[in-house]
Amino acid sequence: MTLKRRTMVQAGLATPALLSSATRAALAQDRRRVIRSVPIGDLRALDPIWTTAYITRNHAYMVWDTLFALDAENKVQPQMVGGHEASGDGLTWTFQLRDGLRWHDNTPVRAADCVASIRRWGQRDGMGRALMAVTDSIEARDDRTFQLKLKRAVGFVLDALGKIDSNVPFMMPERLARTDANTAITEVIGSGPFRFKREEWIPGARVVYERFEGYVPRSEPASQAAGGKVVKVDRVESVYTPDAATASNGLLTGELDLLETVAHDLVPLLERSRDVTVAPNDPLGYQLFMVINHLHPPFDNQQARKALQIAVNQKDFMAAVVGRHTPSRECAAIFGCGAEEDDRFAALGWPARDLDKARALLREAGYDGRRVVVMDPADNAILHPAALMAADTLKQIGVNVDLIAMDWSALVQRRASRAAPDQGGWNIFVTNATLTGVANPLLNVFTRHCDDAWFGWPCNARVPELTSAWALETDAAKRQQIRVELERFHVDYVSSIPLGQYRSVIAYRNWLKGLIPGPALFYWNIEKT
Repeated sequence: MTLKRRTMVQAGLATPALLSSATRAALAQDRRRVIRSVPIGDLRALDPIWTTAYITRNHAYMVWDTLFALDAENKVQPQMVGGHEASGDGLTWTFQLRDGLRWHDNTPVRAADCVASIRRWGQRDGMGRALMAVTDSIEARDDRTFQLKLKRAVGFVLDALGKIDSNVPFMMPERLARTDANTAITEVIGSGPFRFKREEWIPGARVVYERFEGYVPRSEPASQAAGGKVVKVDRVESVYTPDAATASNGLLTGELDLLETVAHDLVPLLERSRDVTVAPNDPLGYQLFMVINHLHPPFDNQQARKALQIAVNQKDFMAAVVGRHTPSRECAAIFGCGAEEDDRFAALGWPARDLDKARALLREAGYDGRRVVVMDPADNAILHPAALMAADTLKQIGVNVDLIAMDWSALVQRRASRAAPDQGGWNIFVTNATLTGVANPLLNVFTRHCDDAWFGWPCNARVPELTSAWALETDAAKRQQIRVELERFHVDYVSSIPLGQYRSVIAYRNWLKGLIPGPALFYWNIEKT
C-alpha cells in the first residue's frame, strides 16, 4: 500500500461524493431500506448469456431467476420449477413452473419463455451446448409445463439447468430469448427479486435496483442461490468506485455499506474498524488463470507457451493478488484443487520453474522481439496486480511487453477481438474463476477448444473428444480417468496457465445482517439494522 493511498483512507479524503442526489433523498427517508455497495467492476454488458463476465452475472442474479439452483451443499434444488419428473428410461423430462411467477412488466412467466431461454443459453454455454447436443426436442406442453426429450440418457440434465456460474441459464421473456445468441439483449426484463432501474443507470458511475413487489419467493430458507429470495430492503445502489482508497474510506465513514472486493493491502486498515467485518464470502474460492491468445505470434507456438509456463511462479502471483492476509495455495490442476487433494504438480507433469530454459525455449520458438500486449484492468483490485505480475514474468524471459491499462469493462470488450495485437487485439490477460465454475470439463471455459473455444481460441481436436467422452460416461472411476487425462493434456499443450487458488474477501458494515455465502454476492436475505 502506498503512503498516498494509506493517507487518503486515514484522512477521509474520499473524492468525489459517492452518492447521487436521488440516493441522498432516499436515504434521508429511511437509511435502513437502502444498501449502497461498490461492485467488482463497471457494468457495461447487460446480457448474462452473451458474456461470461462476473459483473454481468452478478447483475443478472438481481434481475433474473433460474429454473434450478445450487444450495449451500452444492446440491441442485428447484427454484422456478414447482415439480419435475424423468421417465423410467431417462429420455423424457417434464417440468412444471411453480405458482406466482411474473415478469417485471407484470405478465405471467410461461413455459414457452423457458423453452426459448434454454435454447438461447444452449448456443453459448459449454454445458448448455452439451445438453443441446443430446436433445431431441424441447417444447412447451401448456403455459406452465414444458418437456425435454433426449436422444440418449445423460446424468447432467439438472446440473446443467442448475448451473450457478457463468453462463447461468437465466430465464427471460420469449421475445428477448429469441434474440440471436451472438447479439446482446439491451432490454432488461426479468422475473427475479429486483427490478433494474434503467433510467438511473449511469455507465461508469452507478446501477440501481429496486425490490420487485410482484416477486413470490420460495418457502424454503435461503441457501446460496437456492431457497427463498426474500428481499428485506427497498433499493440497492451499486456505486462504481475504481479507486480502492476512496471505496474503503466510504465504508469506514458509513457512506457505503459493502465492498464486493477489497485490495489486499487495505485489509488491515479495514479490520481495525470495530464497525466493519472483512471476511471471505465464497466458501470455495477462486482459481487465477493466465489466458493466452493462440491465434497470433508468439504464443501461437506451443514452445513459446511452454516458455511462459515454466517462467511462472504461482507464489509470486498469490503474494501480489492477496498478500498474507487471505488464504491461498498453489494449484497446477485446470479443474482446481479441492481441500482434500494433494499437490499435483508432479503428477500432472507441471515443469519446474527455470528462467534460463524459458528464455531458450522462447528463442527456439522464433520469438523476434515483437511487442506482446498484456491487458491490465487497472480498476480491479485482484486482477490489476496479477496483470502487473504477468508483465514482469514476461520481461524476465526477454519479452517486449506492452502493458495497456484499461478498466475491466473495456477488457471484456477487447478480449473478444481476434485482431492482431497491434491492431486492437491482445496476447495475454489474467482472469479468475470460482472453483464451482471450473470443477469439470463442461463447466470450465478454460478447457474449451476449437469451435467451442473461449477467448484465446485454442484448438486441438483431442479436447472436444475427451470432453464428450467425460459427459457421456456414467462410470465414476472412468470419468475421473478422463478428467486426469484432460488435466495432463492442458499442462502439456498449455491452453492457459493456472496461477494459484485463493479466497477473496468482501467488507461490510456490521449493520448488515443475513449475507449469503456464494460465488456471487446475493442481495436477498440481507437486512440493514
